[in-house]
Amino acid sequence: MKLVVATLLLVSLILLGSSPLTTADYGRPTAPPPASPPTFCDSKCSARCAKAGVMDRCLKYCGLCCKQCGCVPSGTYGNKSECPCYGNMKNSKGTSKCP
Repeated sequence: MKLVVATLLLVSLILLGSSPLTTADYGRPTAPPPASPPTFCDSKCSARCAKAGVMDRCLKYCGLCCKQCGCVPSGTYGNKSECPCYGNMKNSKGTSKCP
C-alpha cells in the first residue's frame, strides 16, 4: 500500500511540472536588474531637489509629477508657471503635490 501511494505521489509531481519543488530557480537569489540610464526626469529632478531638506521624498514626488506632466520648472523652488501641469497638481490635502 505504501509503495502505491509513493508511486502515485511521484507520478503526480512529475505530471504537474509547475510545482515549486521542481522549479530550478526556486529560492535562488536573483541578480538586481541593470541600472537604467538617467532619464530627462531624473536629471531635472536632481537639479530641482538639490537643496531639499528631505531629498528622497523630493525626488519621489518630483519624478511622479515629471512623468505625468513631462516637464519640471527650473530652479530649486518656485517658477511653477513654467510648467502649469506641474504647478497645478494637488495632493489629498489640497496643497501642491510637486516640489
